[in-house]
Formats: sequence, C-alpha cells, structure tokens
Amino acid sequence: MIDVSFLLLFYFMVATMLSDRETRLSTNLQTQSGGSGSVGDFQTQNIEVRIVDGTPAYVVGMQVARDRQHLASVLAPLPKATGAFVKVFDGVNVGFAVTAVQTAHDAGFEKVTYVPSKTP
Repeated sequence: MIDVSFLLLFYFMVATMLSDRETRLSTNLQTQSGGSGSVGDFQTQNIEVRIVDGTPAYVVGMQVARDRQHLASVLAPLPKATGAFVKVFDGVNVGFAVTAVQTAHDAGFEKVTYVPSKTP
C-alpha cells in the first residue's frame, strides 16, 4: 500500500511540473479583424447531371449544357481551388456521369467528388 501511495505521489509531482511548462508556451495563432475574401471564394462548384426536357444535361448554376464542349466552356472561368461536386440524378446514363467528372478534371479542378442522388 505504501508503494502505491509513493508512486501516485511521484506521478502527481511530475504531472504538475510538466503542466506548468506547457502553460508558458505561446499558441502562435493570429487573428485578423477583417477578411479580404468573399463567401463565394469558399463554395464548391456543383455540377448536376439530370434529365432536362427528356434528354440528359449538365446543370451548373443556371446554365444548362447538353454536351461535353459546352460543359467545358461553362467550367473554364469558375474558381478551381475549392473543387467540384458532380451530383448524378436517377435516369441518367453512367457515361454522362463519367463525362462530367472527366470534364471537371480537364477544366483544372483538382478535387472532384461524385455524389449519387438519394432515392426515397
């Protein structure tokens, strides 16, 4: 019993000495009062592959692209740093989904995420 109490005493003495040193460390975190970026700088680009008017189409925002070239021209001016989500809805051929992912990669998006639609 005496051995256990000495070990506990030794443990608490060492733990107290180490925690004192840790409180003296600086965190090196700096905060800025104002930011220069906008909310749009951090939003990912959403590419929806869905059936529009009976044919498969790529929807980016309010723009509807029917083929790969038009999709590439829509994706070219968009910011690429935040990545892109390719959401594929029911009834669309797998080839259109793969084309959307590849076109996003070709347009310069490093992070492209495939998101299947949820069926109820």
